[in-house]
Amino acid sequence: MLTSLAYIFLVGMPCAWIFKKLGLPGFLGMLLAGMLLGPPVLGVLDDSLLNISADLRQVALVVILTRVGLSLDLNDLKKVGRPAVLMCFVPATCEIAGIMLLAPSLLGVSLLDAAIIGAVVAAVSPAVVVPRMLHLMEQGYGKEKSIPQLIMAGASVDDVYVIVLFTTFVGMAAGQGFSAMKIMQVPLAAACGIAAGCAVGWGLVKWFRRFHMRDTVKVLIVLSISFLFIAFEKTKLIPFAGLLAVIGCGIMILKLYPELAQRLAAKFGKLWVGAEILLFVLVGAAVDLRYAAAAGGMIILVVVGALLCRMAGVWGCLLGTRLNRRERLFCMLAYIPKATVQAAIGAVPLGMGLGCGRTVLSVAVISIVLTAPLGALAIDRTCKKLLNG
Repeated sequence: MLTSLAYIFLVGMPCAWIFKKLGLPGFLGMLLAGMLLGPPVLGVLDDSLLNISADLRQVALVVILTRVGLSLDLNDLKKVGRPAVLMCFVPATCEIAGIMLLAPSLLGVSLLDAAIIGAVVAAVSPAVVVPRMLHLMEQGYGKEKSIPQLIMAGASVDDVYVIVLFTTFVGMAAGQGFSAMKIMQVPLAAACGIAAGCAVGWGLVKWFRRFHMRDTVKVLIVLSISFLFIAFEKTKLIPFAGLLAVIGCGIMILKLYPELAQRLAAKFGKLWVGAEILLFVLVGAAVDLRYAAAAGGMIILVVVGALLCRMAGVWGCLLGTRLNRRERLFCMLAYIPKATVQAAIGAVPLGMGLGCGRTVLSVAVISIVLTAPLGALAIDRTCKKLLNG
């Protein structure tokens, strides 16, 4: 495993550097490094590492989402208001509906299979979107209308909503039937997660003010508690969104102790340097281009059609807001990238033995290959033109 970790960093970093020199997002080089190192090509990554890659990717997500919480000012979110709530579920719902409309005729699957495909594809990637929004906040782009905050908040809840839908649709395909209670769990899980995160954040501020310790120790404490949030979600004792709890904890620390939040955010920014490489190389290792090559052009049509539906959903969410057409266009482009969720759940239907499993995996691979670079490039190349600095 140690050798595999060495390969990940020693190959991932140069690939990221080369892509940046070419004017492309560095994470694309990391994805490519993962594809080369993974089982389909060189196969040099140890099975023991690949078996825990989902957990390692979760660690990286926790790092970046903790930084999100430490940077999200509640006053900025209040300015956004209604659109922030709509962005959590409307674009994803539009994308799933688009796939349910297109996939049966283009891919020859049932309506339920199309719903499963839609639930896999519809999740936006926080790992691609969030670092870019944090960078825009630091540079001051979109600050007046809180556009980066709007996109970060929506992208973080979007994943929770889509994963619950995926679980419901897969259960139906496995013969468990439809459960309206699972759909109702989405807002309940979000509320419980945010409430728990804010309560823990309040407690941490009290603790940190009373007992002096190094900021590095505080980072380890916050990180450990974040891992416990994720672990509690997996117990399924109550509907609970662990990632939202992570963000809520950071938001409360920022609200009650801004000076500390700034210092911790800087520390988590340094942790992200290594976590980003680990995340995207492992995502790349999970991508098997053989499925994409065998998929045919119809899957590309489905993915593109679904993206158009998603972008229409984003536009609808922003109607009646202060955002002008250029800013709305930027929000539509920023909601394109997909990577982490698709890599995590794309192979689940195939592992369950569902008839649509191979098709779902092929669509997941195509969506990563197409949308991750397209969305990242769109954000990087248009932010200065479409947003006011």
